[in-house]
Amino acid sequence: MPNFEQTLKEFSSQFNSFLPSLFNHPKGSERQVTEAMFYSLSNGGKRLRPFLVCETAKLFDITEDTSFHVAASLEMLHTYSLIHDDLPAMDNDDFRRGKPTCHKKFDEATAILAGDGLLTYAFEILSQAPQISNDTKLKLISLLAQRAGAFNGMIAGQMLDLQTEKTPALSSEKIIKHIEEMKTGCLIAYACQAGAILGNASEKQYQVITTYARNIGIAFQISDDILDVIGDSVLMGKTLGKDAKQGKLTFVSLYGLKKAREIAQNLVDEAKNSIAIFGDKANNLCKLADFIISRDH
Repeated sequence: MPNFEQTLKEFSSQFNSFLPSLFNHPKGSERQVTEAMFYSLSNGGKRLRPFLVCETAKLFDITEDTSFHVAASLEMLHTYSLIHDDLPAMDNDDFRRGKPTCHKKFDEATAILAGDGLLTYAFEILSQAPQISNDTKLKLISLLAQRAGAFNGMIAGQMLDLQTEKTPALSSEKIIKHIEEMKTGCLIAYACQAGAILGNASEKQYQVITTYARNIGIAFQISDDILDVIGDSVLMGKTLGKDAKQGKLTFVSLYGLKKAREIAQNLVDEAKNSIAIFGDKANNLCKLADFIISRDH
């Protein structure tokens, strides 16, 4: 999908150019933690979640001038989760996106604080986003906290993911879907729902966008699980084969590669069908859904 990859690359470049404006590093020795925050935040990545925020907002004619702060706050929260995932107590990774992980570049304590810093700064940035009403900000802040949280959000999904390593007998499609909806899907769902909230979507529009997001969120995680088995570690920029070594519960471990691919394709097809009501305005969202399961990194 060369045309879409170029679209995503151009968006990433524009978004990456915006990020430094959000950092005014202190002059004292505490600067190390903000440098670690920015190191991880600016460390490449496809910027799929920010793209989803902005592209969904465009369905309602909301420009990137308005949506970039919302997208940046989400990427900060996502990056915090990656920093903490890479720590020795979690996935114990030395590389992220082809570069040393935060705790390898700095040290473990700094990495923990950098993750904490990005988590809290995400909400500060969101609360100060220009051109957005206070009522809308409150909705976005509340939803982001829910989607990232421990009750039915990303943290809950990560906890379940760790627990299934210890209790492999829990293997079932229902449990895997629940884990993957929360672990990866919650922030992807927020990205799309945030764009809908910015655009003051109708209830029907919000629901079809949520359906789209839920389906591509699970498909994205299945694609990651597949790439963990067959991907190129150089292209992926991280250690592969960890899922099997750690006994993680995935669609691949339950069904094998062929069936996992079929499930992912069905989810993508359902996602694209759900947003057909937006016509040509949803072209990039449809292309992104296809890209999620065709990517090699």
